[in-house]
Amino acid sequence: MKYLFRFCLLIGTTLVFNTTFSQSIQQNEVSARVKGILSGKVTDGMTGEPLAGASVYVHEVRTGSVTNSEGLYYISNLPLGKLLVEVSHAGFGTYSEIIEIDGNNRKDFVLQPEVVENQGVTVTGVSGATQIRKAPIPVTVIRKENLMREASVNMIDALSKVPGVSQISTGPAISKPSIRGLGYNRVVVVNDGVRQEGQQWGDEHGVEVDEYAVTKAEVLKGPASLMYGSDALAGVVNFISVVPQPQGMVRGNILANYQSNNRLRGFHADLGGNHQGFIWGVNGTYKAAADYRNKYDGYVLNSKFKERDFSAHAGFNKSWGFAHVLVSSFDQTPGLVEGERDASGNFLKLVDNGGVEEEVAATEDDFKSTEALIPYQRIRHFKITSDNSFNIGSNRLLVTLGHQRNRREEFGDVLNPSERELFFDLRTITYNLQFRFGGKSWKPTIGIQGMNQENTNRGAEQLIPDYRLFDIGGFVFARRDFNKLSFSGGVRVDSRSIDSKEMKDGSDVRFGAFTKSFFNASASAGISYEASSKVTLKFNIARGFRAPGIPELSSNGAHEGSNRYEYGSLNLRSEKSLQLDGGIEFNNEHVSLAANLFYNSIRDFIYYSKLSSVLGGDSIIIDGSDQLFAFQFRQGNARLYGLELNVDIHPHPLDWLHFENRFSYVRGKLANEEDGSDNLPFIPAPRLLNELRGDFFRKGKWIRNAYARVELDNMFSQSNPFTGYNTETATPGYSLLNIGAGADFVNKGKLMFSIFLSANNITDVAYQNHLNRLKYTAENPVTGRMGVFNMGRNFSIKLNIPLSFATERPHP
Repeated sequence: MKYLFRFCLLIGTTLVFNTTFSQSIQQNEVSARVKGILSGKVTDGMTGEPLAGASVYVHEVRTGSVTNSEGLYYISNLPLGKLLVEVSHAGFGTYSEIIEIDGNNRKDFVLQPEVVENQGVTVTGVSGATQIRKAPIPVTVIRKENLMREASVNMIDALSKVPGVSQISTGPAISKPSIRGLGYNRVVVVNDGVRQEGQQWGDEHGVEVDEYAVTKAEVLKGPASLMYGSDALAGVVNFISVVPQPQGMVRGNILANYQSNNRLRGFHADLGGNHQGFIWGVNGTYKAAADYRNKYDGYVLNSKFKERDFSAHAGFNKSWGFAHVLVSSFDQTPGLVEGERDASGNFLKLVDNGGVEEEVAATEDDFKSTEALIPYQRIRHFKITSDNSFNIGSNRLLVTLGHQRNRREEFGDVLNPSERELFFDLRTITYNLQFRFGGKSWKPTIGIQGMNQENTNRGAEQLIPDYRLFDIGGFVFARRDFNKLSFSGGVRVDSRSIDSKEMKDGSDVRFGAFTKSFFNASASAGISYEASSKVTLKFNIARGFRAPGIPELSSNGAHEGSNRYEYGSLNLRSEKSLQLDGGIEFNNEHVSLAANLFYNSIRDFIYYSKLSSVLGGDSIIIDGSDQLFAFQFRQGNARLYGLELNVDIHPHPLDWLHFENRFSYVRGKLANEEDGSDNLPFIPAPRLLNELRGDFFRKGKWIRNAYARVELDNMFSQSNPFTGYNTETATPGYSLLNIGAGADFVNKGKLMFSIFLSANNITDVAYQNHLNRLKYTAENPVTGRMGVFNMGRNFSIKLNIPLSFATERPHP
């Protein structure tokens, strides 16, 4: 409660400051500044016809407009100065340009048919919104329309086809991102400006983000400690859910999704408005899925889940800036797959037989139900955010405050089903203050970021101790655009302190009290050079770091889902990374190519190794009825290197045809062998995605923006696993055939609804992804196959009905 009180006090102070500050600005500004206007027309570059429904969005002030039937747009209450404007429309390539606002400005835009996403805008890893082609770091942007075309079961699953991005999964509901072979606490997840904190160190801990609410996702590949501090060693996944509606509009969507394999039912509704600068929005999601199936295992018992999400936001967008408050609630109940089977190969479930725990064969009703069986989890994540930006002349002050509470409970005792065997109660306050200078040449930013965190164990068992964490970092970042060259870089220092509490198990000390502090520096420098109108070259060098997490320092318990009993090590040092990135982009009317190479050297890489018994051989811990091998975290040097390649062939004049090919490869090695293996664990296999897509009826009378695609997903074998201590085994390759189609349906020029159809794994291939942890569950005694397999053939249908109302009279 004291953390919530402190946060409410901070928000109250911010709102008071906001009111006083904005009044002062409005009194001292000239009237022209208060009435900054941008208007114009958006047209089709091929036909010259006006484009209705195009989005014109100004990132710095979070406001925008939608073109009317004549292609006209109008945006008022803009501050004076240079603003980055992004223009987009379904079926067309995104266009962005820096516009000088000096009063009543008119600017017309021409959009070309969609080629690749290199003209858009990114806000990840930079101090302000930046054109993607000018960012020296590799950033991939995935828009809502692309997410809608995929048959995914969670948000990370939806991103897993981005080159360099993989998912470490424990069933359909639990996935965490891996970027270029690094995952867990080495990837920072950001949601609407606040880093997501939810026990991301655990194998069974997914990302608490509402998939249906996300309007845009951005993936930064490479060390991002400069802008996000410790834990961004591998990169950042940034989810953007809240985008204010255009001025004078109320808009929303009603979405329904059904997937055949696990009978997934998903429903989502959202509605938001913008009336004279007052913005608001609400949305809710319900998802439920039964057990999924595949050719080898049939239905996989307890792979079911339920999810209920809600969020709301409100605030003001004015010429002085903006002030927004966001509230969200994520509530998910996933089952945990154990994979135990009887002699006939039937999955077993736990039951209470008169006070005695027994295993019996699962029934057909068990597979069809969406109610999770024991063991299962319940994850509740509540977040409230205050997001503010104030214009001070040509400069800008940003203040973002966030409070999160993550409650993760695990239920595993069938004789006492209400008992929480594990219950992590994590409270986090995050803060981010930045001052951005609006110079004409260099654009420096100074900032302070950090968080205050407290974790409390409330369950019957403990894996990590109660602790408090305080983190603070300060940075200087600058960028400048020369003629054809863009430079960005900066330095940062961070301090993190952890105060861990003593915890006893009876009279025995389970966790000893300790205090640890970590101090480190990071830096980054990069350039983007437009060698010609068709070729862009990029290079970046970055030093990142990651402080050891509480499980690595002080864990003392059985690791669920593995044959390990883990001990922490208090002498661990921070991981230090030095990464080089180089890339080239080429675009003409026939071919688009993007290639990125990277080399990442990590000092003091943290991993676990098996402990030896004082009597010789392996150290074995007796945990209840289980005998577990004992492991302890240690450190050594490591290196990772690889590439991502994207080639899109779109031969002119067949602009409707695309043949896109995406390849990714990463190799990870330890400097010294560990138990006979020098390979890093959790390294994804090489992957090649081939997609043939046709876009049709861009401006049809009844059907618009239709598409049809055929995709071949080729996963090569992973023959370099970390075999030390039987941690991983090699994984054979496989190929999956996927198809999809969809279209917008219109009546009298108005969009009525959209349909998205897809079918994954049409040939019903039985396969195991190398990063699927269910690969290491129990052996099937009938077939001798280890673990369970991934999802089989799956059909998906999505129906989206848009809602749109005008609340203000249209401007000329």
